Amino acid sequence: MRFRFDKLGIVIAVLAIYGLLASPFAVLKPNRILQGQAKTVLEALPPLAGGVLVAGLALAIVIALVRAPATLRLIAAVSALTGLVLAMGQAAGFLTPDGNTYARVSPASGFWILLFAFALLTADAITRLQPPPWLRVLLLGAAAVAIGLLFVSGSWNGLSIMKEYAGRADVFWSEAGNHVKLALGSLVAASIVGLPLGVLCHRVRWLRASVLNLLNLIQTIPSIALFGILIAPLAWIAANVPGASEAGIRGIGTAPAFVALFLYSLLPIVANTVVGLSGVPRETNEAARGIGMTNRQRLFQVEIPLALPVILTAIRIVLVQNIGMATIAALIGGGGFGVFVFQGIGQTAMDLVLLGAVPTVALAFAAAVVLDALIEMNSRVAKGGRAA
Repeated sequence: MRFRFDKLGIVIAVLAIYGLLASPFAVLKPNRILQGQAKTVLEALPPLAGGVLVAGLALAIVIALVRAPATLRLIAAVSALTGLVLAMGQAAGFLTPDGNTYARVSPASGFWILLFAFALLTADAITRLQPPPWLRVLLLGAAAVAIGLLFVSGSWNGLSIMKEYAGRADVFWSEAGNHVKLALGSLVAASIVGLPLGVLCHRVRWLRASVLNLLNLIQTIPSIALFGILIAPLAWIAANVPGASEAGIRGIGTAPAFVALFLYSLLPIVANTVVGLSGVPRETNEAARGIGMTNRQRLFQVEIPLALPVILTAIRIVLVQNIGMATIAALIGGGGFGVFVFQGIGQTAMDLVLLGAVPTVALAFAAAVVLDALIEMNSRVAKGGRAA
């Protein structure tokens, strides 16, 4: 029997082999700050568990390497990810000395490389299976439930990142709420302003260039600089405008972070609204005009529905962008997951950095999957409308 190699599978296999054989799996540290001792997979786990994990990962690597059916690739990838996650929890209990409350066990580079490699294999298998949008969202929900069960089970409680979380659980969820409010709130505000502005730029051509150039200029300002620029005017408004301070407008804190994210969000929404409306076929508009539709009716019943996939693409870009950029808001007292990132950097505690970085990445990934599914569903509806 002749095996054919898979091109992406070769990349995945190389990454996985490097993570398994050439990189440490876990790190045992005397405390949360000091450098620790790197451990390979077989050193970090009991002999039987280590051997089973290596054998399972080797089988998954072989399946990734050859052109196996997509379903088999998905099963291998999910099994490998499950084994990695459970093994890391077991490594924490195996490596931590009995009675030592200061020692910390953290995932090392090999674990993260292996996690990335098999996550890539999972994404590739799902793409090849071409599931409908609702099924992709369902798979995301199943992954979220599995992660929730992992935390509830306590199998990761011995890891350093979970010890960092245990001491900050209340603050963590408070800052998570702040992060979501900043990302979603600025998106909603930008949509309320940007959609009508995009329609106006589409209708009034001489205005289009000026607005888009101004918004492009704002995009070129680095985020830290924009946060700093907004401190002075917002502080002046808080001091001189009655009721502004009571409404939460201040020179530092949530207000400048919210305004900055709002300003960064405008360009994609305005530009994509213009592009989406410009892409509506002229024949469709003429047909709508021919049956007596007013300009307002054509806009809301014909043009916007057909342009919606392009507009939703902008919203997806903005939301993922805002989730990432909201991390920087912590530098000016805006809160969010960035609080843990910058505290960890200041204390040279990398597990505290991960406590802020990992949920940020997970939140951005989940938002991208959900909005991609929504865009695809609306694209199908729009194509159906054109065909009709």
